[in-house]
Amino acid sequence: MTTAAIRDKLQEYIRFADDKKIKAIYTILEEEIETEYVWWKDEDFVARLDREREHFKSGKSKGYTWEEISSTLDELRAKRDSKK
Repeated sequence: MTTAAIRDKLQEYIRFADDKKIKAIYTILEEEIETEYVWWKDEDFVARLDREREHFKSGKSKGYTWEEISSTLDELRAKRDSKK
């Protein structure tokens, strides 16, 4: 079963589940639901962003415009679809 199908089944179940079951599900997932990833407090992630930014500014890394990215994605999709 795909993740999308599982998500749909869970959403449908939760819509009609009784209060006791909803509270039980929430209790199981509460810590994960309440914990939000705060990327700007992640020193390793921020350091990596800083390195990437410096590489871009110095010319070590090439940047891409949205048009270039979109065009590349279109080409990859066409290639994938032609194999079907």
